[in-house]
Amino acid sequence: MADKVAIDKKTFSNHLSNFYASWKADKRSGNTLFGGAESIVILMGKTNSNESSFQKNNAMHFWLLGYEFPATLFVFTTEAVYVVTTAKKAELLEPLKGGKIPIELLVTTKEPETKTKAFEKCLSVIKEAGKKVGTLPKDTTTGPFADEWKNAFKEVQKDVEEVDITPALSTAFAIKDPEELVSIRNASRACSGLMSEYFVDEMSRLLDEEKQMTHKALAGKVDAKIDDAKFFNKLARLPAEFDAEQIDWAYGPVIQSGGAYDLKLTATSDGNNLKPGIILSSFGIRYKTYNSLIGRTYLVDPSKAQEANYSLLLSVHDAVMKEIRDGVAAKDLYNKALNLVKSKKPELESHLTKNVGAGIGIELRDSNMVLNAKNNRPLKNGMTLSISIGFTDVKDESKGNGTYSMVITDTVRVGESGPHIFTKDAGIDMDSVSFYFGDEEEPEKPVKQKEPKSSAMNSRNVTRTKLRAERPTQVNEGAEARRREHQKELAGKKTKEGLERFTGTTADDNGVAQKKFKRFESYKRDNQLPAKVKDLTIYVDHKASTVIVPIMGRPVPFHINTIKNASKSDEGEYAYLRINFLSPGQGVGRKDDQPFEDPSAHFVRNLTLRSKHNDRLAQVAQDITELRKNALRREQEKKELEDVVEQDKLVEIRNRRPIKLPDVFLRPPLDGKRVPGEVEIHQNGLRYLSPFRNEHVDVLFSNVKHLFFQPCDHELIVLIHVHLKTPIMIGKRKTRDVQFYREATEMQFDETGNRRRKNRYGDEEEFEAEQEERRRRAGLNREFKAFAEKVADAGKDEGVDVDIPFREIGFTGVPNRSNVLIQPTTDTLVQLTEPPFLTITLNEIEIAHLERVQFGLKNFDMVFVFKDFHRPPVHINTIPVEALEGVKDWLDSVDIAYTEGPLNLNWTTIMKTVTSDPYGFFADGGWSFLAAESDSEGSDEEEESAFELSESEMGDESSEEDSEGYDDDASADASEDEEEMSGEESGEDWDELEKKAHRDDREAASMGDDDRSKKRKR
Repeated sequence: MADKVAIDKKTFSNHLSNFYASWKADKRSGNTLFGGAESIVILMGKTNSNESSFQKNNAMHFWLLGYEFPATLFVFTTEAVYVVTTAKKAELLEPLKGGKIPIELLVTTKEPETKTKAFEKCLSVIKEAGKKVGTLPKDTTTGPFADEWKNAFKEVQKDVEEVDITPALSTAFAIKDPEELVSIRNASRACSGLMSEYFVDEMSRLLDEEKQMTHKALAGKVDAKIDDAKFFNKLARLPAEFDAEQIDWAYGPVIQSGGAYDLKLTATSDGNNLKPGIILSSFGIRYKTYNSLIGRTYLVDPSKAQEANYSLLLSVHDAVMKEIRDGVAAKDLYNKALNLVKSKKPELESHLTKNVGAGIGIELRDSNMVLNAKNNRPLKNGMTLSISIGFTDVKDESKGNGTYSMVITDTVRVGESGPHIFTKDAGIDMDSVSFYFGDEEEPEKPVKQKEPKSSAMNSRNVTRTKLRAERPTQVNEGAEARRREHQKELAGKKTKEGLERFTGTTADDNGVAQKKFKRFESYKRDNQLPAKVKDLTIYVDHKASTVIVPIMGRPVPFHINTIKNASKSDEGEYAYLRINFLSPGQGVGRKDDQPFEDPSAHFVRNLTLRSKHNDRLAQVAQDITELRKNALRREQEKKELEDVVEQDKLVEIRNRRPIKLPDVFLRPPLDGKRVPGEVEIHQNGLRYLSPFRNEHVDVLFSNVKHLFFQPCDHELIVLIHVHLKTPIMIGKRKTRDVQFYREATEMQFDETGNRRRKNRYGDEEEFEAEQEERRRRAGLNREFKAFAEKVADAGKDEGVDVDIPFREIGFTGVPNRSNVLIQPTTDTLVQLTEPPFLTITLNEIEIAHLERVQFGLKNFDMVFVFKDFHRPPVHINTIPVEALEGVKDWLDSVDIAYTEGPLNLNWTTIMKTVTSDPYGFFADGGWSFLAAESDSEGSDEEEESAFELSESEMGDESSEEDSEGYDDDASADASEDEEEMSGEESGEDWDELEKKAHRDDREAASMGDDDRSKKRKR
């Protein structure tokens, strides 16, 4: 136990101090919570096998220690804390001593006398403290240790008065510190992810395929998912430091449908299959001893009455949420819900739940903080609540005597002026919870049994199931109006998500990661110094990266990391060597961020040495400079490779031959000749084998983030591309992308020795060659696609799935150096044809901004800002303006909020502003400033700027023509005869050109010279 358990002393001290401060404040204010208790007894007996039934005694253990210590007695007095426990537990508690509040450990052994003496000590302390003893009468403790204490306590029971301190502990636990809030938020995000990313998919798949599965079987599948650490690590909303090993069920999944509902959510009804209609799903997850709850109602082919009742439930939920803030009484939340139901649908008043939630934290449900009509306790900033609102046993008119229930459960934090909903990622709006089996009102949207991935792009959202259709009651508005409205909703969600995401967390150094002081030492002992230091001359020790300087008759070593630079100068017969050291406050440049262990210490800025040996000092200066360069180079190489992690070993298939794809090239290539190798599928990954020197490259399925197959249609190569989670080394190169490809074209030569050429001429031979080319490309596509699917099948346990780019909605742009075709996939935006490759994961994008969107410009740029604000934004430049509407439609279809503006922005400065105070940034409106900047462009200026930009674009065109080899005269002629050239290029005949010329002459004759000059200028 000792090697696994580590109690956080800081958390213990803070919580204990807060507890004592609350106790003393209650004494001064009239003993309303602690009941005048002068000592407090917290008894912990045998551990309860029902882990989710936390009571106040073990909650106190978790709150103070982070662990539950069975067979342990805490006695609190206003002066000290006495702990009776075993020797092993006492050893863990020993480091907690030395705080403001004294702690005395009373150790018990197998000898009964030690326990008797410890209990006698506690009883005497209780008597000395006063007559009132705080206890927990509702907590049930069992076991030999608890029984012995109860028997001993009976001796003083007649002399003291027991008071219930349950409300006091409830108040102490209620307001969470930042670390507790982070744990609850992480538990909530795990809840949301499991609900939206797993349960909904499983449920909709069962209904979609009309498979029969009992509630208990489906709940068992969800229950088993808690052990899938890889699933939770892949959830985008969970932070990188999230430890999936520390999650557990607070209470297991409860699934109900088919008319049998119990909103107490105590158990999943067994024996009943999952049925369409109203489906309830609810569960709770515990992370680092802190709980979160989530509950959702899903409507499958709902009736109009069910839709109306759920809409009312959403209104009640929204009204209660708006009421949650600091200072509001708990009963006001319930009264708000009740009054709203009374005013809108009085017949549902009797069906409303008797409370709208309770406090949550270490305890799943705080019985002293139930949100009902009788609770007068005020909400406080920092409290966490589980808000659960529902209608029970509502008559289902469509089924005669049937009934149904509805519930929405969320975990929220009480804020100063409003709530922060931790489980908001699992949507509750009508579109998120409604499912339809091919509605008769929408015959133009037939349901297909097995749609390919690309067909998903035809609908407004990229969805995974045929059931998740758009609402049949939606109004068919214009595409632009619908897109604008949807973007407004997404922008609002982004701002709320940002506020929720950064509430209760503090950025490190205002969002900028602190650099850590790196320790270094030249020599551990004196005898490690080189022998040459005895000469007391300056010496550069390359092996130890140290410069040894004689000072006051002693050799003093300076590690190269302390030296900034060295320079040599001559004055008369002497040469001077000046060594400048690193120290705080040397400048204002970007390099003035050198961390120091004690910046307030005294530092030596420089040393100057004089010598008559000019050549000697010149050599020393050169050696120091070279040593500094090498140190910086090693540091840079180390920094570049710091995210490269060592992979596990590839487990080869032994009992059979592995599946292979022969004659493929590797990118990035291995050192040596460019020759094709082969790819093999093994148990836990892929292996690429080169025919030379037995070299190979291993890619493990656990490191695969995305797997792509790109056919050779309209391309020169067919490829399988793997985008990795963490980079690997291929030769001496660090790479995150590994690609296996084969060229689609072959060398053009005559295999028949000219024998068949005699009988075939012209078009017939060319047509046959084209046919052969199409057959070869189709065969390559089939071969590579089949292999990619086998890779995905072998890696399905690691979540590997093959994705194919949608070429039909692709667009050209410049993400790096050259203009390439960029194609969306279901989960990403990629460019896989030409290195350096581009792979942007859609769920990692915070927002997209379209730059240089102005009338008259032929191109625009797109910038992707990521949810990880420390990650630099990605730019895709020079996208043709013809693709603008398609890009907007695609961004809107995958629920990416976007803005547009006429200028290129300084994103380095913008991201520094965001990371310096993320919460303040979103509190001030977040990304809305991007939209405001584009809206602020007045219509009066639009025309003028358009003409100016048109002229600049004309300049760009002429420069392009010059680069193509036209001389100056030709360019001038081309600009003067622009209309004629455009007419010729458009294919107009002479009659049309002649009519056009006559029309222009008439217009010119009717215009004055001034007007004519203006027109020419335009």
